[in-house]
Amino acid sequence: MIQLIRGVRDILPEEVGLWQKIEKTATSLFENFGFCEIRLPVIEFTELFARSIGQDTDIVEKEMYTFLNKKDELITLRPEATASVVRAYIQHRLYAVDPVQKFYTIGPMFRKERPQKGRYRQFYQINAEMIGVDSPLADAQLIFMLVELFNRLSVSDISIHLNSLGCPECRPGFKKTLQKFISNTTAKLCSDCDRRKDKNPLRVLDCKVFACREAMKDAPSITEHLCNECSEHFEAVKIALNDLNIIFEIDKRLVRGLDYYTRTTFEVQTGSLGAQSAVAGGGRYDKLIESLGGPSQPAIGFAIGFDRLAEIISSNSVEVSCKPDLFIAALGEKAKNMALKWSCDLSLSGIKTETDFSDKGLKGQMKKADRIAAAYVLILGDNELGEGSAILRNMTTKEQISVPVDGIVENIRLRFAENQKVL
Repeated sequence: MIQLIRGVRDILPEEVGLWQKIEKTATSLFENFGFCEIRLPVIEFTELFARSIGQDTDIVEKEMYTFLNKKDELITLRPEATASVVRAYIQHRLYAVDPVQKFYTIGPMFRKERPQKGRYRQFYQINAEMIGVDSPLADAQLIFMLVELFNRLSVSDISIHLNSLGCPECRPGFKKTLQKFISNTTAKLCSDCDRRKDKNPLRVLDCKVFACREAMKDAPSITEHLCNECSEHFEAVKIALNDLNIIFEIDKRLVRGLDYYTRTTFEVQTGSLGAQSAVAGGGRYDKLIESLGGPSQPAIGFAIGFDRLAEIISSNSVEVSCKPDLFIAALGEKAKNMALKWSCDLSLSGIKTETDFSDKGLKGQMKKADRIAAAYVLILGDNELGEGSAILRNMTTKEQISVPVDGIVENIRLRFAENQKVL
C-alpha cells in the first residue's frame, strides 16, 4: 500500500467543513476591509525567495524545496507568500493602476521542517498584504483586522506581541551593540546561534532553545536604538492600538525569521499549542518591493498558520460538518426516480440533500440516514406515490408528518426556511 510522504497530510471530509468555515470567515472579513483575493503559483524561481527572505535565514539555508528544471534553472516550492505577492505586484505593474493595493491569499506552502504536531512540510497559510501605505494607522488597522478574525472564530486564548525592528538607518547600530553583548556572554549558544551571531545576530534573540533564551534574557532591546522616525512610527502604532482597545505586550525578542521586515513586527501567540505558540505573525517590509526591482513602496502584511488555527478551533469542540439537512429514503423504481428529481431540486434550493439509489430496504436506509446524521428523512415508496403523499421524519424528535407529493419541493423548502427562523 502506498502511503503519504512524511510531513504532509490529507484533510479528510470531516475536517473540511471547519476549514471552509475559517476560509469563509476570513474572506468575508478581509473583503469588508477592502482586500481582494489574489491566486499565486506554488512554484517560483529560487532567486525570488533568496533575495527577499534572505540568504542567511533558516528558510533559505535549510528549509526550501529547490530543484533544477530542464533548462537548469533553480525553482522552488514557495515557502511563504509575501514574496510572490510582491513579484505579481511588480510584474503586472499593478502600481500603475493604483500604488495602494490590498490582497489576501489562501493556499499551501512548503518547508523541509521536522514534522511535529501543528507543523507540516506542506502547510497552509492565510495571508493579507497592504501595499503603498506607510502610515502607522495602517499597521494598527491590520492588527485590528487580524484580532477580529480570531474573535469571529471564537479563539480567545491569544496574546498580541509587538516590536519594532527599525530601518536600515538605525538597525546597523543595534546589530553592533547586540554582537558585542553576545561576544561577552559566557553562556554556550546552540550550533545554529553560534553560526548566526556574526551574520544575522537578530535571529539569536528568536531562538527557542532554552540555553539561548537564558543567555539572551538581558540582551539590549532594539526599541532603545530606534532613530527618531522609527520611534515616532512605533509610538503612533501603540497609541492607535490602544484607541482600538487592542491589548498588546512589547516583546523585545520578537524579530521574526525573514530579513525583509522593517519597523513594526507582531505575532499572535496562544497557549493552546504548547511550545509552538505562534499562530499568526507579520510586519512591515517597506524596502522589499524596491529591492526586487519595483517602485519604492511601503508595505505591511501578515500570515496565519491555517493548520494551527484549525487545530485550536477543533480542540475547542466547534462542530462544523457536511451533514445533510435531508435524506430521501426511496423504495421502488418510481420512488427512486422521483427521489432523483427532488434531491436535485432541493439541493438547488440550498437544502443539503442525500439519497440512496441502492436496493436497500427502509431499515437499511434509515440506518444510513442516522449514520450520516441527517436532520430529516423523507420516506417515499411506490405506494406512497400512488396515495399522493410522503412521510417527513424529524430525526431528533422522531416526529413524523405526512407531506403532499404535489408541490413537495416548495413545501419542504418553506418548512426549512421556517425552521431557520426559529433557530
